[in-house]
Parts: sequence; C-alpha cells; structure tokens
Amino acid sequence: MSARDTDWDGVRLHVVTGKGGTGKTTVAAALALALAAGGRKVLLVEVEGRQGIAQVFDIPPLPYEERKIAVAPGGGDVHALAIDPEEAMLEYVEMFYGMKRAGKALSKIGLVDFATTIAPGLRDVLVTGKTSEAVRRRDRNGRRVYDAVVMDAPPTGRITRFLNVTSEVAGLARIGPVRNHADMVRGVVASPETAVHFVTLLEEMPVQETLDGVANLREAGLPVGGIFINMVRPELLPRAALDAAANEGLDPADLALGLKAVGLAEATPGAPPIAEALSREVAEHARRTRLERRERRSLAAAKAPRYELPLLADGADLAGLYELATAIREQGAA
Repeated sequence: MSARDTDWDGVRLHVVTGKGGTGKTTVAAALALALAAGGRKVLLVEVEGRQGIAQVFDIPPLPYEERKIAVAPGGGDVHALAIDPEEAMLEYVEMFYGMKRAGKALSKIGLVDFATTIAPGLRDVLVTGKTSEAVRRRDRNGRRVYDAVVMDAPPTGRITRFLNVTSEVAGLARIGPVRNHADMVRGVVASPETAVHFVTLLEEMPVQETLDGVANLREAGLPVGGIFINMVRPELLPRAALDAAANEGLDPADLALGLKAVGLAEATPGAPPIAEALSREVAEHARRTRLERRERRSLAAAKAPRYELPLLADGADLAGLYELATAIREQGAA
C-alpha cells in the first residue's frame, strides 16, 4: 500500500456530525470508502440505533458485531458496527466486573435501560468507549486492527456534549472503572488522532448550526476537522448571466429568440410558454446560486478545510457512495 498525503494524516478517528437532513450518514459511509481505498481496513461505526448504515449500503440490519460490508476502490475493506447501548453495557459489566451472568440478569429486568435513561452520560460513555477501543485495538503482532475508524455520530446540536464524556460522567463517578473508562475515551477523542467533521448544505440553518458546532467544539477543547458541503448543485450559466437573472430577470422574448435559433420553439408571435417557464427557472436558479455563494462565505469564517460533494442525480445509492468517495479523495480529505 503506497503512502498518500491527505489533509488528515495521522488522524485515526473521524467523527462525522451534521444537522438532520444534510446526508450525514451518507457522507460518513463515503468517507469510510475513501479512507479504505488502496488496501486499507476501515471500521464504520453507528451509534444512534437507526440502522442508517444498513440502509445506505442496502444490506440487512447490522447486529452488534463487526462485519465486512463493502470493498473500497482499488482494494481495501469497510467493516461496520452498529453499537447497541444495552449490549455495550453488558460487555462493559463483564469486562470490568466479571459479571457476565449478572449483566444478563440485569438486562432481563430492565435495569440496563433504567441506568442509561437516568444517566444519559453513561450511555454516551459506553458507545464512545466502544469506538475508542476499536481505534486503539491491536492484533497479536502489535499492529493496528483498523487503519481508521469513522463514526456516524449524533447531530450537530448534541455533538459536543456527546464527545465531552469526562464532563458528562463527573457527576456519576469520580473514581473507579467508569471514570477510568471515560478518561480513556477522552484521551482518544481529544487527541490529534481524532477529527470531528461537519456535514452541511448551502442553506442558512445548516450553515449556522455548523458554525455554532465548530465554536462549541473549540471551546470544549475538542478537535475540529473539515466541513463537507453536501448536495452541491453546479452553476449552469456564466456568472454574469446569473447575476443579471437574479437582479432583473431574463426577458422571455430574448429567450424565445434563442430557443427558435436552436430549433426548440416555433417561429410564432410573442414569447412561447416554454420561454416564460425557462425565464422563471433561470431566475430561481440565479437566486439560489446567490444564496449559496453567501453561505460559502459564511462557512469560510469557521477557518476549517471545506470539501464540496455533488448532488447525486440518481440519489444516494451504492454507486453514488463510490462517486462521493472519489470526490472526497480527489479533494485530499482521505
């Protein structure tokens, strides 16, 4: 496997967050494919229990175990894990207290759900702890099991609290295995080996959430990664034409002449309906383009690397994931 310089050399945990509806899970899946390309082994982790990874890759629901789900471009494997907080807690009880049977008994009477409900910080420690363990894991020869781990994390509004596990468990345990576990997680999450990436659209609300999320992470001392601008539409006309359309609109009569010249409209008096409809479409496209330019300028204030991913004409199917993975690699994000 040949070395390749990227913007995130040395990063082994890629946390992907974003406002709902921005395509966060799709971008996380594409990033995993991009990181695995060329013969690497990557683990894609889901922590919200939505089975989003299974839906994106069009496979059956994932159990609580690591399994191979895709082959990356040029070789390389993507494995996936859907973390179930209850299973993670049973694993935790067995690992630190040697109480496998007792843990199963607690699960049967509902105490596991009760514990994670009254102490939501504990739930976050369990799922981030499982991910951090995968980042640190080595085989019997001392080699890393995974070259990188990608976490499909909670939405932007919750990401700082989710990752700031030491603060979250401060009221639960000051010493002992729970606190030690949280400190281990913090040691991974807050290290240079981690980057928290944001997924956004060129729309006001997602952009503002992204800027707020970046500021909150930096205030908490957590590592900000890149900003993935998803579903980007191309500018279909020269900038001068778009600016003119946004300001005054395009004269349907002028459009009609152009349509007639290329044989798309009959030589009839006045502007045909197709020219009027086209004028409205161009004006709408121009206004949206102007909005998107403004949102790009807003994102620049975050002072983080930005990557643009195209709007997929056929939707986010498996072929689309590979297209996005290629775009990610071409821009140096993986």
